[in-house]
Amino acid sequence: MKAVFVDIDTQLDFLFPAGALYTPGIESICGNLAKLTAHAVRVGIPIISTMDAHTEDDAEFKQGWPHHCVKGTLGQRKLSTTIAARGQQIVEKQTFDCFSNPRMAELLFEMQPDRVYVYGVVTDVCVMHAVDGLLARNYQVSIVSNAIYAYDAGKAETCLGQWRMAHVKFPTTASLCG
Repeated sequence: MKAVFVDIDTQLDFLFPAGALYTPGIESICGNLAKLTAHAVRVGIPIISTMDAHTEDDAEFKQGWPHHCVKGTLGQRKLSTTIAARGQQIVEKQTFDCFSNPRMAELLFEMQPDRVYVYGVVTDVCVMHAVDGLLARNYQVSIVSNAIYAYDAGKAETCLGQWRMAHVKFPTTASLCG
């Protein structure tokens, strides 16, 4: 089976208390994010990593979201343990939806995966858009259950329920990485 890992927005502004859009407790998944990256490199699984890359006057900030992941800032950088030495493609985006950058669909088309494994932050915003976009494009999707974290737990539970009905699988990091 040909797998692709999709790493959603594992950036400093989301993952650490000093980050501009930090969710309390979110750093608890950082170890699992690192394990997934290391495993992918070790066994040759390609990684597509999405990254928010906002401008100072980005439209998202006019919707009430605080300034975060402004291109070129420390907060926009990826967590160092989610940077792969090889086999990683970066897809920058300025909206919640990674498919707003045409490169996302192009990479998946080129890779032709049998299954896409999604992880990162946050479950009920950017992960939701990625998973819904993958399902709409008829990809087989798995969400790494202990490598996601919600901004709004209630909304995330709704998403998880919808994805279960769509036959999304929910492996753990341990079941994937051994």
